Amino acid sequence: MKKALILGITLMGTVGLASAWAYAAVDDPEITIKEVMKTAMKGGLAKTTIEGKATAEQEAELLKLFKALAANSPPRGDKASWDEKTVALVNAAQAVVDKKPDASTTLKTAVNCKACHDLHKGE
Repeated sequence: MKKALILGITLMGTVGLASAWAYAAVDDPEITIKEVMKTAMKGGLAKTTIEGKATAEQEAELLKLFKALAANSPPRGDKASWDEKTVALVNAAQAVVDKKPDASTTLKTAVNCKACHDLHKGE
C-alpha cells in the first residue's frame, strides 16, 4: 500500500513537471497567436497530425507552435483558462511526438476551436 502511494505521488509530480516544462520550453516566443492559427489551424497542420498523416517534422512544428501559443497572453478572458487550454494543446502535441497510445484522440479533444474562441478570441 505504501509503495502504491509513493508511486502515485511520484507519477503526479512527473506529470506536473512535464506540464510546466512544456509550458515554459518555448523555442520562439515571438510567434503570435495569429501566426499559430494561420499555420496550425487554418493551414491544416493540426488536422493532418490528428489524421496521422503528418511527418515527424510536421509533428515537431505543431508542438513548437502550440508552445508559442501557450507563451502568449489571451486577447480577452481569464489567463488561468487560457493556460489550461494551451497547456492541454502542448501536452497533446507532445504525446503525438512521443508516439503515445491514443495521442491522436487526445490531440483531437484538445483542438477545440469553439471552446477557446468563445472565451479568448479578440474582436
